[in-house]
Amino acid sequence: MAIREILKMGDPRLLRVAQPVVGFDTDALHLLLIDMFDTMRAASGAGLAAPQIGVDLQLVVFGTDEVNPRYPSAPVVPRTVLLNPLITPLGSDEETDWEGCLSVPGLRGQVPRFLRIHYTGFDQYGDPIDRSVEGFHARVVQHECDHLIGKLYPMRIRDFSQFGFTSVLFPGMDPLDD
Repeated sequence: MAIREILKMGDPRLLRVAQPVVGFDTDALHLLLIDMFDTMRAASGAGLAAPQIGVDLQLVVFGTDEVNPRYPSAPVVPRTVLLNPLITPLGSDEETDWEGCLSVPGLRGQVPRFLRIHYTGFDQYGDPIDRSVEGFHARVVQHECDHLIGKLYPMRIRDFSQFGFTSVLFPGMDPLDD
């Protein structure tokens, strides 16, 4: 349908706590989801949260059905629509790894995330989603859901010596304006 503008860090709309989705299986929701997946794909993203395109709803999409040029060694994550998510860590083990964000282009940072999580929510039809995941899948879900509470990944970085421009940190890597 349409590729939407992705808001950039500094836009106050990215700092809001998003509102719950109350209407499932509506034409407006389905059109929004088409736009979100088109936008995510056009930007080579692994996920996208509604607040990143200025929509104040607890809605994220994610998935890497194929090799993602921004995360070439990452495992496949199933294409998912997740509304009104709730995340519960499964233990206290964390893993620190590089993250980028479509709203923070050109930068990467080492971000600690829970290694294993359980997440629940709903799909676009109102059907429940209930998954326990780990590794990259868990990282993507935590990253996208942070957008729903007004957090960007730099707010989670503990060591700013591990934060910088992709072109400097990873010379020769095509940053794809991430």
